[in-house]
Amino acid sequence: MFKKVQLSNGLRLVYEKIPYVRSVSVGIWVGTGSRNETSENNGISHFIEHMLFKGTSKRSAKDIAECIDAIGGQINAFTGKECTCYYTKTLDTHLEIAVDVLSDMFFNSSFASDDINVEKRVVIEEIGMYEDTPEELVHDIFSEMVWDGNPLGYPILGTEMCINKFDKDMILKYMNEFYTPYNTVISIAGNFDEAKLIELVNKHFQDWKFEKTFSNKFSSAQYKVNKIIREKDTEQVHLCMGFEGIEHGNEKLYSLLSLNNILGGGMSSRLFQNIREKRGLVYSIYSYPSTYQGSGLFVIYAGMNPEYLQTVIDLTKTELDLIIKDGITKDELAKTKEQLKGNYILGLESTSSRMNSIGKSELMLGKINTPEEILQKIDRVNMDSVDEMIKRVFDFEKMSISAVGNIKNKI
Repeated sequence: MFKKVQLSNGLRLVYEKIPYVRSVSVGIWVGTGSRNETSENNGISHFIEHMLFKGTSKRSAKDIAECIDAIGGQINAFTGKECTCYYTKTLDTHLEIAVDVLSDMFFNSSFASDDINVEKRVVIEEIGMYEDTPEELVHDIFSEMVWDGNPLGYPILGTEMCINKFDKDMILKYMNEFYTPYNTVISIAGNFDEAKLIELVNKHFQDWKFEKTFSNKFSSAQYKVNKIIREKDTEQVHLCMGFEGIEHGNEKLYSLLSLNNILGGGMSSRLFQNIREKRGLVYSIYSYPSTYQGSGLFVIYAGMNPEYLQTVIDLTKTELDLIIKDGITKDELAKTKEQLKGNYILGLESTSSRMNSIGKSELMLGKINTPEEILQKIDRVNMDSVDEMIKRVFDFEKMSISAVGNIKNKI
């Protein structure tokens, strides 16, 4: 069972004690990502994430890595559109080291100009690597296209033009605005002594002061129907077909997840069975929903030989037509609910998965559902609620397409 403590400065600590494991996962979640950026500083959230690993007033970049490597642990971070997370996973006996290293990075990073210049080159190389990974690039092109003009569509890595402008003053200004106690959650899951944990967090974080409360309000993102084809000399064509989805926290999420499992969520899904297994036209085909505050997407991805592109598009539309016309079967519904429950329960056995779940939920929604509540939500999914999602999401008038590859014919 998780618990929540709010420090006097507004920082939230959520934690779940799992006494039968030997690991503990710690995450510092900050409510900022590419959606908080502007056209002038796009990429700064991700850049700051990199810079926090470059050294502090008492540890070099190598020291940070060695501190965690020496105890057999893991340390990493990721940046999304709406949040950034710095995390560790260690043995329970090394919790104090993990919190000390993370808090040192968080509060005492040097942001030396030489390090900033080096990291600019690293991130620009990362952007180049992404450009050479069309199966990833096509998803970014899709979100930039449908949310054109809104920060939700900005690339998380940023642009080379913006990155070249970053300096210490820009970094500190951005952090002063968004790296605040009220906009931060510390999430911990695993084996620990509860009293010592609270004492440890207070020791490292209670002196973090900020004058006012913080409300992270995003501008509304308007979904735009569009089509973008990026010509690239690749062996395969990479395709995204997508629709407007539902927002983060929507009570109908588990109905949409059920629908996703049936359509393209795994190897037994309709798309995988009919287009890959039966016809051999693709290597990879799947669907997924993305949810954000006030907005969402539902996307189908496929990678194929260029000569099969139109056939795959037509077959995918046929599968969508079938699901729009006939819906799903009771047998499919029963199986997908068991699949959702099984995936969720298996995830509970990982301390990092639990840390991620309670941390993100508290940060984005201000509340955490218990495992029992999640399972009840899945149980409440029925034929009518899935049919409602089919009617809401699958509207061919609102279908957008992005494609990357050696495309000669018009889609």
